[in-house]
Amino acid sequence: MPEFKHDGKLYYNPIEFALSHIGGTWKMPILWRLRTKTMRYGELKKDIPHITHKMLSTQLKDLEAHGLIRREVYAEVPPKVEYSITEKGKEALPVVETLIDYGKKLMAAYEIEYP
Repeated sequence: MPEFKHDGKLYYNPIEFALSHIGGTWKMPILWRLRTKTMRYGELKKDIPHITHKMLSTQLKDLEAHGLIRREVYAEVPPKVEYSITEKGKEALPVVETLIDYGKKLMAAYEIEYP
């Protein structure tokens, strides 16, 4: 398959391109949490306690830049910011769910109990 460029980055296949949008340790867990409700930054941080503030901020910005989530800022003091999934983000959810199911099967194969 031929290589292609997007936003100044070189890609070699569609999987690599898709993973640049939803891959890594944190993007899919964030999308999964936003699938059913809008959340504030603090709620996301509390729900994913092992993510650093810097990483959460970076991943949210990246997901927003790719159009997978929406960031809404309310003109209040203190500022109120909410994150929600977009239609484009919802399109990624079947992929996330498939990986969750596969992960659970792998865990079962290694006799790891999922809490």
